[in-house]
Amino acid sequence: MRELTSTLLAAQKQAASTPFVKVEARNLAAGVVRLDWSRLYAGSEDDYYHAAAIPGDGSLIRARVTLPADSRKLYRQRVTSPGPASDFSQWTYTGQYNCVAVACAALGAEVSIFWTNTSREVRRIKSTDNGAAWGSPELIDYSPTTAINGLAAAYKPNGDLAIFFADQSTLYIKKLVGGQWQAKAAWDKTTGDLSGLACVYDGDWDLLVTGQDTAGDFKLWALAYGDGGDVAAGTWSELQELASAPSDGNFEYSSPFIARPDVFRCFFVESFGGSQAYDRPFWSHTVPGTSFIADLWREPVPFDLSSQYGLALAHDSDYCWLSSPSGVWRASLAAQTLDLTADVVGARLEQGPVSGELTVELRNDDGRYDSPGEGGLATLDNGCQVDFSPGYVTASGNEASAGQSFSLEACEHFSAPGGASLVLGGRAGWGAVASWRARHQSRWNKDSDQASVRDILAFVLARAGLKLETVSASATFTGFYPDFTISPGDGGDNVIARLLSFVPDVLLMEGNKAHAINPLDSDISVYSYGGDHQVKEGRYRRSAWATNRLQVEGYDSTGGQPVIADSFAWEEIGRHGDRLRQVQDDNIGTVSGAQQRGQAHLRTAEMESSRGVIIAPVNCGQQLYDVIDVTDARAGLSAARRRVLGLELVYRARRGEYFQRLRLGAV
Repeated sequence: MRELTSTLLAAQKQAASTPFVKVEARNLAAGVVRLDWSRLYAGSEDDYYHAAAIPGDGSLIRARVTLPADSRKLYRQRVTSPGPASDFSQWTYTGQYNCVAVACAALGAEVSIFWTNTSREVRRIKSTDNGAAWGSPELIDYSPTTAINGLAAAYKPNGDLAIFFADQSTLYIKKLVGGQWQAKAAWDKTTGDLSGLACVYDGDWDLLVTGQDTAGDFKLWALAYGDGGDVAAGTWSELQELASAPSDGNFEYSSPFIARPDVFRCFFVESFGGSQAYDRPFWSHTVPGTSFIADLWREPVPFDLSSQYGLALAHDSDYCWLSSPSGVWRASLAAQTLDLTADVVGARLEQGPVSGELTVELRNDDGRYDSPGEGGLATLDNGCQVDFSPGYVTASGNEASAGQSFSLEACEHFSAPGGASLVLGGRAGWGAVASWRARHQSRWNKDSDQASVRDILAFVLARAGLKLETVSASATFTGFYPDFTISPGDGGDNVIARLLSFVPDVLLMEGNKAHAINPLDSDISVYSYGGDHQVKEGRYRRSAWATNRLQVEGYDSTGGQPVIADSFAWEEIGRHGDRLRQVQDDNIGTVSGAQQRGQAHLRTAEMESSRGVIIAPVNCGQQLYDVIDVTDARAGLSAARRRVLGLELVYRARRGEYFQRLRLGAV
């Protein structure tokens, strides 16, 4: 149960209280600012290698290389105070040609442009006045070959910097420490040829790498070179997949770019070589509150552009910028909030174990909500986040319990004689999970323990934009490593149902997070109904268990023998005979593991066997899976413990209705 203030707790127990329902629309998607891009420049420059950075004065520095037919010349550009009226068409030739790759980085007033050329030289020009004036080219090192298919650079806050370049299948790092260039060093990974590289500093040097693995499959990887943040200094993290395509599938990845204006955000190019070939940028971002090394990225989303060389990312404190040789885009990073509270005349919230929906009715008798998504209502548009907070008018004023967020799916205008309204329809995180479809195959724990049930759940939820947090967990949740495969086209809801079938744990979707909970029969009650908090109506039912015997079959690969274990609910069997369910899972290799699986299924059957519904004034902090106790003398109940398995909240201002309907199960 969410924590409530003493005044709010007192108000919801009073016989007559005044409802207060707070509703806000925000330009967020699962808690992350939704970037609404506006194109500021559409030029005629050829699509080829390019880079961008923003120094401390807010100017936009861009660099580009011309096509081989024009000798691969290197150009630079500085646009001060970039905006809709700026001229992004003027370029300055640096005098450098035969350039193979280019990168750009900035820290304060210092800006560096790096490039490699067909003479294997790694060079830099540097500005110390935000790109207004530039020094002479500096020779930094030589690459082993001219096959450089990725170059990236990032500053550390103390002024040190690192450059990375991909030479065929080897990634090199070269650092500038205390003003002195260090010897280059190769990574410790084995892959096929690499095709692209991007870097940002955030405690470590965090990289995106595109290329092929040793089997020839195409990959987009995340990788960190440690600087003592999440990875030990001077060491490489493991390669972690963001995207994958088989060698014979006509798909490949290239041209990654990365930045961290709020969360880690990236762009990369997906190329398809089959019928109706394309080169299309895709974007993604990490889940809020997670580290780069956690590798929890939202499913990549296509961007409306054709480009083989992608979109460079840069940002200042107000905007995120995209750049290609022929284009400049920007999007505000500011979180916008539109308070709808004063106009709410009705609301219905429905939550279940795998569902969550919100309906809000706003008064529109004077046309104030005629044009959602436009002008002053720009924030209120399909896809925005709607925060719903139930509360009361208390001795301290209007108070509410926050914590529930929904994605706006529909706006519906309703008109009738004497009134008009706008009805908002939103869905909780389960909707995003159900909408997600796997793009490629993923497999864990085939030959060794790689990821527990929790780890795989975190990956799937992140693809839907949600963060997994653990409130309580079973040993199986964090200690079971199933051989688990997600195939292309698999839906997120089905994948999560399969994962949860392994464990007794459940997921509570609230806000932009999925909370893992292990419901135990020893859980204590967190709230009482029927005493100070009135029960208006109740219905209570105890029924036979749908399953009272579980037979689980696994396989002991070490001994080469099947593993079979039965779990029994003897009292239920005595009443009704055995109601058998059989489960087969070769991931289970021990008798104890089979017994744990059987007990988990019996716990579910037990919880569902005791059904009930109570209707009561709204408890603003009530959550699914809370254990409560109910006193209802009319039904012979005294402090009877129940678990909340469903919740419906209804608010109808015109009728003076404000109540909750709680669906109950056994503890």
